Amino acid sequence: MTPSNVIIPEKLFFKIGEVCDLLDVQAHVLRYWETEFPMFAPQKNRAGQRTYRRRDVEMALRIKELLYDEKYTIAGAKQKLSSDMRGVNRENGMSARPKAPRSLQPPPSLAAKFKSSQSAAHVVEDSKPRAAPGDDRRATLREIAKELREILDLLDESEPEIADRMSEEV
Repeated sequence: MTPSNVIIPEKLFFKIGEVCDLLDVQAHVLRYWETEFPMFAPQKNRAGQRTYRRRDVEMALRIKELLYDEKYTIAGAKQKLSSDMRGVNRENGMSARPKAPRSLQPPPSLAAKFKSSQSAAHVVEDSKPRAAPGDDRRATLREIAKELREILDLLDESEPEIADRMSEEV
């Protein structure tokens, strides 16, 4: 089965075994490609298992096509993928550089409103200043903030896919 004939199921995440079945390669081949192709980097879940997204599966299909069908060497396939990605980024008006991390701070206009309403509520509730959260609560809040940033990054990465699907439906 050629990579262009592979139908990728509509799922958010794929396990390594599912990707192996789709590509008809063994798991060690995918793991090797991860070490050779920096643009092919599936995430790992908390248990340490690889989780592939649709774009990871598409990248693996492209790598297989270059190596197996078009007979590129590893070095040649890397070069071809890099040039392809630069071309796609230029066409979309996107830079190849990674995005700066998002700030979780509200815009100044909202921050001012939030501070004034918070301080007013603080005065009404009690006249004593509140104690700062303990170290455990701070660590928990930092972890939540980290996870929220990861969610925002996932949403940023999926925006082109959503736009493509919406344009297909129209």
